[in-house]
Amino acid sequence: MLKTRKELDAELDAPARAWLDTALTEAAHHATADEAATDGPATPAWELRFAAAGRHCGQQHADSVRSLLLIEARAPLPTVTRLYDQGTAAERRAVLLTLHRLDLGATALPLVEDALRTNDTRLVAAAVGPYAAAHLEPHAWRHAVLKCLFSGVPVDAVARLGERAHGDAELARMLTDFAAERTAAGREVPPGLRTALALTDPAPEHTPAPERATPAAPTEES
Repeated sequence: MLKTRKELDAELDAPARAWLDTALTEAAHHATADEAATDGPATPAWELRFAAAGRHCGQQHADSVRSLLLIEARAPLPTVTRLYDQGTAAERRAVLLTLHRLDLGATALPLVEDALRTNDTRLVAAAVGPYAAAHLEPHAWRHAVLKCLFSGVPVDAVARLGERAHGDAELARMLTDFAAERTAAGREVPPGLRTALALTDPAPEHTPAPERATPAAPTEES
């Protein structure tokens, strides 16, 4: 889970906090600079810090630090794509985790699609977050759910799974077929498959309780 700046400040030591403060200042300055100044051949300082986040703030905080840098820099699609394409798996994961907090619309879907083609479960889990939930077309989204099951990524990683799976007959068919194939091959059916399949039930999530009969008013004879 990504941490806020306040949470990071509470956990980082003084040198790391100072490094992060400088990095975020550089990112904010880059965001407000004009295009002529930001599209030069030199790599912006904040992008170098993006790559170095783990060394200075610890690997356990690297995703959160990189996410804050992307947000502070208001990173446009070309920058986000470059950082993803040229980054390590950890840097790619941070990009994927931050997509829904950037003003990109559906333009960054190729990054999600690329991550879903990999066998890196960390990238697959990051790719099925809020951004994919908001922008992946139904067919691609269904296959993303199956990718999680096939690769061992918990279905809990799929953002808005209950919302998007509800009443999805095609997803139910795909899940049922996948379960049948696993069973026929003598392989275990992933526990998450049953969870996802149950969510495709079109029945209302909450069945109204039956109304209680109103007691009859007492008569003069009673």
